[in-house]
Formats: sequence, structure tokens, C-alpha cells
Amino acid sequence: MKYIIILLLLVSCTFNVEGADTNTVSSTVVTNNTPPTANSPGINSSNANICKTGISGAVQSQVIGISSGVMITDEVCQLLGLSKMLAMLNLKVPAASLLATEPKVFDAMWFSAVYPPSFSGAIGESAKLEWEQNPEHIPEGSIVKKILLENQQVKEEEIKKDRHNDVRKYILSGIAFILLL
Repeated sequence: MKYIIILLLLVSCTFNVEGADTNTVSSTVVTNNTPPTANSPGINSSNANICKTGISGAVQSQVIGISSGVMITDEVCQLLGLSKMLAMLNLKVPAASLLATEPKVFDAMWFSAVYPPSFSGAIGESAKLEWEQNPEHIPEGSIVKKILLENQQVKEEEIKKDRHNDVRKYILSGIAFILLL
């Protein structure tokens, strides 16, 4: 039995398996081709007095790339810088008036009762009266402007109503006069 197993092993090892003797693979490798990239440089504004912020961005596909950048001006920062310069020159009223062009600052000055912003050179109570008579000059977005314009509309409606009542009185007086004749 031993000899039969050994013989079978020897016979099975002598069979030749037929197949492909070679394997050829053909490929091309390109080493000088970099992937497409859209680069957008950063926009620096390192000086605090510039009041500008840089924004940049880029988009790349397999075919085309786009890159862009813009500078955005911070208007509130400019107001603060200009106001600070006026205050350093000891021009406090113009500095406060410049800040009051911002609606929130205007409202804060009005409601604090410290003093309303100057109006055409007038300060204090005379400036307050000027602002109340000319609310259209108050910065857009101000709560004070909204209140003053509403009050102005109510007064105009009352004046119209009074005129209407006066016309009624004149008509009734005319009718009474005609009836007396």
C-alpha cells in the first residue's frame, strides 16, 4: 500500500500543465504631467487703519480652473478711525456727529438724553428741535427716524381732520345764514 501511494505521487508530479508561458503587459507612464490646480493668493491687509478685508477663492475642474479675490471695505471701521482722529484733534462735536451717521449710534445718543447729534451747527435742545422738524435727514434704519416720521404723519392727519371740521363749520354757518334770510 505504501508503494502504491508513492507511485501515484510520482506519476501525478510528472504531468505537464499546459498554459501561457509568458504574460505581456503594455502600459504608458507619464511622469511630467501635474494635476490641474487653481491657486488663489491670499490678500493681506496687515495695517489696522486700512479697514479692508481680503477674500479669495478658487475652483478647479478637470478642464478649467477659476481664481478670484476681492477687497471688502468695513465702513464702520472707517467711521471709528475718522472719529478717533477728530477726537484726537480735540474736535469732540464733529467726532460725535460723524459717529451719529450710524443708525445705532444716533439712536443711542438720542435715547440717552446726553445730547442729540448736532444739526447744521446747532447743538443741544435747538439741534433736537431741528431733528424733529427734519426727520428725513436721520440715518436710514434708525428707530428714532421711524418714531418721528410716524408722529409727523399723525400730526398731518390731525391737521387734515381739523381742516375738514373747519370746512364743515363754514358750510353749516353758510346754510344757517341762508335760512335766516
